[in-house]
Amino acid sequence: MRIRAATTDDLPTLQDIEDAAGAPFRTVGMNEIAEDEPPSLELLEEHRRAGRAWVAVDDSDTPIAYLISEEVDGTEHIGQVSVHPDAGRQGIGRLLIERAAEHARGQGLSALTLTTFVEVPWNAPYYMRLGFHMVDDEELTPGLRKIRAREAEYGLDRWPRTVMRREL
Repeated sequence: MRIRAATTDDLPTLQDIEDAAGAPFRTVGMNEIAEDEPPSLELLEEHRRAGRAWVAVDDSDTPIAYLISEEVDGTEHIGQVSVHPDAGRQGIGRLLIERAAEHARGQGLSALTLTTFVEVPWNAPYYMRLGFHMVDDEELTPGLRKIRAREAEYGLDRWPRTVMRREL
């Protein structure tokens, strides 16, 4: 599996991946998440320009998964990691996370962080297997508090949600 930086031409495909990756949320009663709009091309381009958008590609160099991140309070915060369901359960998400970790180390950052659903099997339980741990609300940095507040405004707190962290 090859991981590379996303290109501008990749961005519409990332939206397609996001749409497809949302479908499994229907199986756990989270239809609103399944139907949520993918990140805008503008937002994806912002991450790409910042050097914080990576894709996993198939043999024809077509993206099948992606990860976008940003620096938040001295950590590399993973804003989204999505794998097309047809390519799932092959360790592709883990490879993308390791690429983000490599980038973070190169930037002198101390950890990876992300927010996720607690009870969705391919969310918090998956990240725990990759070495992440849940962060108590009292330990959240200002930037992570802001992200959680924004998520609450979007209605994501209808389901149990948490911040997770993995030291580098």
